[in-house]
Amino acid sequence: MEADKIKESIKRAAQDLFRKFGYHKTSVNEIAKKAKIAKATIYKYFESKEAILHALLMEYIKLSVDDLINQNTPEMDEEAHLNILIMKTCRLSYTVCNEFIGWDFIRESANSQAFLKNLSNELEEMLVNAFSQLSGIRKHETYQQRLRFLIKCSKDIVFSFAFTSVSDSDVRKNFVSFQKEILPYLVKAAITI
Repeated sequence: MEADKIKESIKRAAQDLFRKFGYHKTSVNEIAKKAKIAKATIYKYFESKEAILHALLMEYIKLSVDDLINQNTPEMDEEAHLNILIMKTCRLSYTVCNEFIGWDFIRESANSQAFLKNLSNELEEMLVNAFSQLSGIRKHETYQQRLRFLIKCSKDIVFSFAFTSVSDSDVRKNFVSFQKEILPYLVKAAITI
């Protein structure tokens, strides 16, 4: 197998196992077995199981952000457009926590805080760059700083759901509360210059 195919088979095997059994319950041995390669081969491409998870998440996030940004949206004002984009990216952040990482990892792993902070920072940078490319988004430096603040606040609030929500019902309540009570003020502050 060539290098790209091996790396891809490792990621796909890990993704299937993470979704089926969760991050904690999946071992590198199981990933190797499912990918039909030796365990040592995994370490040739990824330094750890966490590095595989990170690669999967960044691939998923990149594709999802590109889809969000490139979707045709009906003509709407800047405030409504940003509200929709921020909510979609917040749901994406939650999906990343829920489907890929798993709540056990988030709540019980000693590395989860550092892992999520790193992931959160990469997501923020990707979103700022993607939002800046949108037509209709002002290029003024102060506006760009406010856009970064809007994304950072929204992202941090949503990642906090992972640590404070006990059930899916709590998460839904948090999203509704965020959408109705917090986001409109964040967006208004970001676009008012």
